[in-house]
Amino acid sequence: MSWQTYVDDHLMCDIDGQGQHLTAAAIIGHDGSVWAQSASFPQFKTEEITAIMKDFDEPGYLAPTGLHLGGTKYMVIQGEQGAVIRGKKGSGGTTIKKTGQALVFGIYEEPVTPGQCNMVVERLGDYLVDQGL
Repeated sequence: MSWQTYVDDHLMCDIDGQGQHLTAAAIIGHDGSVWAQSASFPQFKTEEITAIMKDFDEPGYLAPTGLHLGGTKYMVIQGEQGAVIRGKKGSGGTTIKKTGQALVFGIYEEPVTPGQCNMVVERLGDYLVDQGL
C-alpha cells in the first residue's frame, strides 16, 4: 500500500459516518521529508518539523513558543511524552503521533472534536509502530 493510500483512506476518512473528516493530514519522515499528504496540508518549513522532533526528545520544548505548522501557531496541550503532541487553535487543532521513522499529522476544525482527531491519528500511528515503521 502506498503512503498516499494511508493518508487518503485512514487519515482523511469519514470519521463517524456523518461525513466528518480531518481538515488535513500527512505522514512526514523524521527528517522532514514528505511521505504523503492531503492536498490541504499546509506548506510547512523544515525548521517546524525540527522543533517538533526536539519536543518529542525534550518534552515541554515547544510550550513557551507554541507549535508552528505551516506558519500557524498552535498552543501545545497535553499529549503523551515522547509519543504524541497535541496543539489547539480556536475551535480546531492538531495531533501529531511519532512512530519509529515518521510523524503522523492530523489537523481538524469543528465539528470534528479533538478526541476524534486523536483517535484517527493515533490509531494509524500505533499500526505503523506495530509494523516496525
